[in-house]
Amino acid sequence: MGFLSCQMGICFLVLLFISRCVFVESKAENGTVYIDGESGIAEIDNDFVCATMDWWPPEKCDYGTCSWDHASLLYVDLNNTIFQNAIKAFSPLKIRLGGSLQDKLIYETENQTEPCNPFAQNTSAMFGFNEGCLPLTRWDELNSFFNITGAVIIFGLNALNGRTLLDDGSSDGAWDSTNAESFMRYTVKKNYKMYAWELGNELSGSGVGTKVTASQYAIDTLTLKNLVEEIYDSIEPKPRIIAPGGFFDASWFKTFINETTDILDVVSHHIYNLGAGVDEDLVDKILDPSYLDGEADTFAQLENILETSGTSVSAWVGEAGGAYNSGHDLVTNAFVFSFWYLDQLGMSAVYDTKTYCRQTLIGGNYGLLNTTTFVPNPDYYSALLWHRLMGRTVLSTNFTGTKNLRSYAHCAKEPDGITLLLINLDNVTTVNVNLTLATQLESLPQIRLVTRDTEMGGSSTREEYHLTAKDGNLHSQTMVLNGKDLTLNPASEIPPLEPLYVSSLEPIVVAPYSIVFAHIPYLTLDACGGDSAVEL
Repeated sequence: MGFLSCQMGICFLVLLFISRCVFVESKAENGTVYIDGESGIAEIDNDFVCATMDWWPPEKCDYGTCSWDHASLLYVDLNNTIFQNAIKAFSPLKIRLGGSLQDKLIYETENQTEPCNPFAQNTSAMFGFNEGCLPLTRWDELNSFFNITGAVIIFGLNALNGRTLLDDGSSDGAWDSTNAESFMRYTVKKNYKMYAWELGNELSGSGVGTKVTASQYAIDTLTLKNLVEEIYDSIEPKPRIIAPGGFFDASWFKTFINETTDILDVVSHHIYNLGAGVDEDLVDKILDPSYLDGEADTFAQLENILETSGTSVSAWVGEAGGAYNSGHDLVTNAFVFSFWYLDQLGMSAVYDTKTYCRQTLIGGNYGLLNTTTFVPNPDYYSALLWHRLMGRTVLSTNFTGTKNLRSYAHCAKEPDGITLLLINLDNVTTVNVNLTLATQLESLPQIRLVTRDTEMGGSSTREEYHLTAKDGNLHSQTMVLNGKDLTLNPASEIPPLEPLYVSSLEPIVVAPYSIVFAHIPYLTLDACGGDSAVEL
């Protein structure tokens, strides 16, 4: 009897434990998103989503791991069907060509007689490689690929050419533009379209590898501007001028912007706010809302510098991989990274960033595509959904409820309505999200309009896209959309991204560790009055 009682007691404890687990797993909270529908707070480019391609050869290794394979611009398989289809799906995708080795890259000229050699390892050289060369035949192949896929190209030029590198980590002298000029003239001769020319990579502030003063960089940017004006004399529109493609340093950027107000089109900066790819705390940082909030200061400072400078220059994130030194396998190329990535897209847009370039399209452990198979990683689908759903006008958005729920809203890219992005960083709590439209004229948020049909007692439907990790594993490299694995079909085509249709009378249910895009077409906002006219 005692044995049976003990057994029953154990059973009770087990059942109690299980019931508590079930209770925790089914925990739910309510929250409200307040949106100001009077006017937008920022505008992004229609092709806001951008990705980078780099020059790193297969020998590039970090912490004993070599994660680049043949993803280099010099070697990547341009005939790969998955690769082509992945870019075509964006129609168009901006691609920035650059990275650390761009400032060690020379360009073959038409009358060149010496060999055009690729990058070669040299442990004593900056970044561990000797100078490399881009053959014009490869440039031809790349441009054929860009034409086929409809990509929009930003090319990062070698800004160290002609300078002397000093022992104190600085550089001396001006940019020698001779090789770049030859390359640009060849590009125009072949009728290759360039959206922009960008000068240099990570030479601002204290620099990476070496640095250039802000005043000297401004002089060099004027040199590039004059080259573009001359070479593209009879061509319109002319490529944009972008610089410096480096890490934000307030003093350096302020000086540089003030000295390039009539020269520069875009000021670009890089973001690796999670630290080194080897950091064991990457996931904790990604899931910590306070840590994510830290990057807002950079966006705010740059926005303020631009607003007070009297310039018309726009801000871009020119490169962002989150974790430097090639990222971290099964973190920066897995589902969990979409929490960081989409939050970055949303946050940067709030601060009037026009374009956000992800490091990388392919290569390293942070590619949108798998480095060897070209199969999309989860962030590829996050980027594609953003591109298709989030319109140009950014709306003022405030969420009341758990701090683990991140919210962003834009006028919809499709005609009519708005799109909400909701990111749940909580592992146990489902958040039921309701929407209230607020006016800036009221001290308290007021509901102005819910649906066109509610006044008549009817309801409308919205489109929801729920993103989760396969089997609930945050390190999964398979994205699940509305319960269905996103996989390529036998023709290597990107799968359709189909929504769920939900009644407007229901809250938006955001499950633990999930992301939801909600397109609400029945909302009519003053802020979105002209957004439906945006070309798709």
